[in-house]
Amino acid sequence: MKQLLIILIVLGPFVIQLKAQTDPNWGQKFEQLGTILPTPNSTRTASGAPGKAYWQQRADYKIQITLDDQSQQITGNERITYFNQSPDDLEYLWLQLDQNFRAQDSDTPLVTESNMLDSLSAKDLFAYVNDFDGGFKIQKITNAGGADMDYVINKTMMRINLDEPLISGDSIVFNIDWNYNINDRMSQKGRSGYEYFPEDDNYSYTIAQFYPRMAVYDDVEGWQNKQFLGRGEFTLSFGNFDVSITVPDDFIVGATGWLQNPEQVLTQGQIKRFETAKNSFKDPVIIVTEAEARNSEKNKSKGTETWHFKAENVRDFAFAASRKYIWDAMAVDLNGKKPLAMSYYPKEGNTLWEAHSTRAVRQTLITYSRHTIDYPYPVAISVHAASIGMEYPMICFNFGRPKEDGTYFDQTKWGMISVIIHEVGHNFFPMIINSDERQWTWMDEGLDTFIQSIATKDYDPNFPISRGSAESIVPYMSGQQGLMRPIMTNSEQVLQFGNNAYAKPAAALAILRETVMGPELFDYAFKIYAQRWAFKNPSPADFFRTMEDASAVDLDWFWRGWFYTTDNVDIGVDQVRYFKMQKEENELERKQIKGTDQNLNEDKKSFSEAAETFVFKNTKSRDYQEFKNKLDEQQIKEELADKNFYEVKMVNKGGLVMPVIIEWTYVDGTKEVETLPAEIWRHNEQAFTKIFVKEKEVVNILIDPDKATADVDQSNNRFPKMVIPTRFDKFKKDN
Repeated sequence: MKQLLIILIVLGPFVIQLKAQTDPNWGQKFEQLGTILPTPNSTRTASGAPGKAYWQQRADYKIQITLDDQSQQITGNERITYFNQSPDDLEYLWLQLDQNFRAQDSDTPLVTESNMLDSLSAKDLFAYVNDFDGGFKIQKITNAGGADMDYVINKTMMRINLDEPLISGDSIVFNIDWNYNINDRMSQKGRSGYEYFPEDDNYSYTIAQFYPRMAVYDDVEGWQNKQFLGRGEFTLSFGNFDVSITVPDDFIVGATGWLQNPEQVLTQGQIKRFETAKNSFKDPVIIVTEAEARNSEKNKSKGTETWHFKAENVRDFAFAASRKYIWDAMAVDLNGKKPLAMSYYPKEGNTLWEAHSTRAVRQTLITYSRHTIDYPYPVAISVHAASIGMEYPMICFNFGRPKEDGTYFDQTKWGMISVIIHEVGHNFFPMIINSDERQWTWMDEGLDTFIQSIATKDYDPNFPISRGSAESIVPYMSGQQGLMRPIMTNSEQVLQFGNNAYAKPAAALAILRETVMGPELFDYAFKIYAQRWAFKNPSPADFFRTMEDASAVDLDWFWRGWFYTTDNVDIGVDQVRYFKMQKEENELERKQIKGTDQNLNEDKKSFSEAAETFVFKNTKSRDYQEFKNKLDEQQIKEELADKNFYEVKMVNKGGLVMPVIIEWTYVDGTKEVETLPAEIWRHNEQAFTKIFVKEKEVVNILIDPDKATADVDQSNNRFPKMVIPTRFDKFKKDN
């Protein structure tokens, strides 16, 4: 027996693997994720919660910088206090030098594909010329006593070599002096930089990644020191910031944190309006007016002033500065807390920004707080920028500019509101629920886009949604799989970045909420995830496990299909057979369906012609005989005489198993919708056959009537089959 037992243990996994290879109907779509996910331990539990031994590092910053409006350069020095709260002794420290991806020796242009069109403008060609003197210029690094420290720069990462290991539980203080040239966001692109306004010869600065930042050391990756190539974003530790920003004294500055010296940098009138805004819950209050901004544009001051900000328990710091800024703000009521929603924008942003920006910030804080945690910070800021949106703690940069006369198209308005909600929403993912953006873009962009789709509808029920619904992802999912990558792919290797990192995970979560779990179970589990991992560093496994742990819904099949493959949803009706009890004692025969309504008769006729239709009497099988001994045959006939039996065969052509939503249309015109859980595919992932018993005769069967599962081919969803015109067919008809 012992020998036999050993053989079974050894051969068991082999037998399972062999079955997977030989059974064409089994693709392991319902197998548990098992070893695909990291093994639970004392820091990250099997439930998806932080364990009793969970730890994370902390980095505090005291920074002083000067922004030179003449040379467009930043000069700064910082004092970093780094706390080693890990159980490990550290021989060296890694810092991120993200501006170095603009340096002359950057790998970014070397690993970026490019091609020439037949005709290009000089401006287009200039984009291929890398003559900008970008990157950090590190002046010196010293320890707390002022002695030089040894360091090595490797592209966008810098290692500080310690004389002695930083032991567990200890901290270290060191100083860095640096400077760098600010890039032009309009011509050189980027997440931060400046925009020049030639009409009045002024600049707007939206500044981020402007200081050397501590890389993350954690229990998942060790040092997260993957190079920054431009797409995979940032992984950072929480800490406290004390930042002083010296700018021309007519500049207005918005930043991460709370302004410490308003009496020094604002006029008495502006301070009074600022105080009013703190209790204005209905409408924004203009703190710096357009007239004041226009006056500053014309009369450029030559003096300087220092704005002082402090922020607690944040992972990063960013700011915006310009003499062109109008500034408005309003309070938001969040269960007794009163954070300020604020916007900074030049006159070129009006009238659009004054009407919508701060109100969109307010809506974001309300909706996201409802689905995650109450917004914990004192401010949330939206800053006008002409190029791409970008997010940082308490502040984000957003596009959306009206025409020169102040008018704008609805598309511009919707686009601006959408990007503001999205970027402000990033305060929750990943600024609070602090995932590893460098590795897993979907954990911030996908989750954010999902809640964004809810918040935009809260802002305006008629808001047009382009991402975050099942139907919206169909064009992508129906494309060539060779041009796709699974969601669980490193940021730098993803193809079709917007669809893969934003739209597909957002649509997957919408389907998970509305179709698989239901809003009640989903919302509770999602909120538990947010509460568990607020101000901590979650991994994908922590999210997957928490969603299952808090809902009692086995979702491994869902994560496998949607996150680990490029399969799509294509479920179709393959065959329908219709049976009815024959009252007379005759043999099996065809039965024609009859009806009274002319239109319904046509539907019934087509259904009857398409379906194999049978009349049957009780069989003489052994099972029936045993059943007959318990019940009178006549009783059975009377009980079943008016029942309609439909044997339906469903096929899965797309590979992605999903619940099957069936809409039945009956002879009297009524409809019924029923849903089969995804586990209906667990024995055969390609097809199943199921008998349905109906009180009324069926004239039509429709799969996924509300397009709730992202089914890529609607033509095989109906029985009898119906020809669905393509977009090209519709175009030809309309033209």
